[in-house]
Amino acid sequence: MKKRPTPVTGRKIRIAVVGCGRIARNHFGAIAAYPDDLELVAVCDVDLAAVQAASAQYGVDGYADLTQMLVEARPDAVALCTPSGLHPDQAIVAAEHGVHVVTEKPMATRWSDGIRMVRACDVAGVHLFVVKQNRRNATLQLLKRAVDEKRFGRIHLVQLNVFWNRDQAYYDQAKWRGTWEFDGGAFMNQASHYVDLLDWLIGPVERVQAMTSTTRDIEVEDTGVLNVRWRNGALGAMSVTMLTYPNNYEGSITVIGEKGTVRIGGVAVNEVERWTFADERDYDANVRAASYETTSVYGFGHPLYYRNVVDVMRGTDLPHTDGREGLKSLELLIAAYRAARDGTAVSLPLDD
Repeated sequence: MKKRPTPVTGRKIRIAVVGCGRIARNHFGAIAAYPDDLELVAVCDVDLAAVQAASAQYGVDGYADLTQMLVEARPDAVALCTPSGLHPDQAIVAAEHGVHVVTEKPMATRWSDGIRMVRACDVAGVHLFVVKQNRRNATLQLLKRAVDEKRFGRIHLVQLNVFWNRDQAYYDQAKWRGTWEFDGGAFMNQASHYVDLLDWLIGPVERVQAMTSTTRDIEVEDTGVLNVRWRNGALGAMSVTMLTYPNNYEGSITVIGEKGTVRIGGVAVNEVERWTFADERDYDANVRAASYETTSVYGFGHPLYYRNVVDVMRGTDLPHTDGREGLKSLELLIAAYRAARDGTAVSLPLDD
């Protein structure tokens, strides 16, 4: 049974960051953007040098043990910025202590673990937020509106490209990188936000086919192709590689329909390159302004994502991407890996 979470009112929301590596910087910045609502109270990492540096920089207590931090720092919420394979157990421990969870993508590396996370947070009556900050990009918000308003008419074809670079030195930074257990490959890790667009923008997927390959000295794939059939009849494909020379080149989505064609490209879906429809709407004038300069695949969505976290925990809004929403992209990822492994088409939904 799902227990209703209790809003946090009359004081700041106490939040702790677990994992002080690369992506944690985005969370520290997003937390700092809401000083009237959020208070960073602790950091946690098994890497003592990393946690000591973060503790000193942000003036909060540092911990190497998650349970100890939950008991002593008494956060209302934790942001999980740890390797993906650690998210499930950490989220469940937090839920058991009555603490809300904000987890980076992917929420888990196994389908069953994602389900465990959702159920544990339901039972504990805490929120489970899965970070999908790219949905907040101005470019994708425009595309989402056009799809929802059915401006494309029937959608015929969708193409997504993620042509980025992760050299061997990137994977060699830590033993967990490039592993099935803790990281996942190009689809699950680097291109996870683009896989998310398949369902969020176009709709429920009927089945997928996939092939992958590995060039770097890692367990997982660094290159892959994915074919998709949606329940609405649309067809699509996704091409992903981390081998682009010499650096990140393109993160794009193209949607072709009977009454419209749109391509959003750039290095991380940050540039509207084509916006053509049979009709006209007032917001079409905002298309050029929606594009923005970025060299970061992360974009600028974390502060916008945290706005929803604050509002939900205050009891004034509903989650934009909760655990169940996070399961949709995880299901697609697992289906893609099963299709690549078995050389067959995999239908959705997957078995529990």
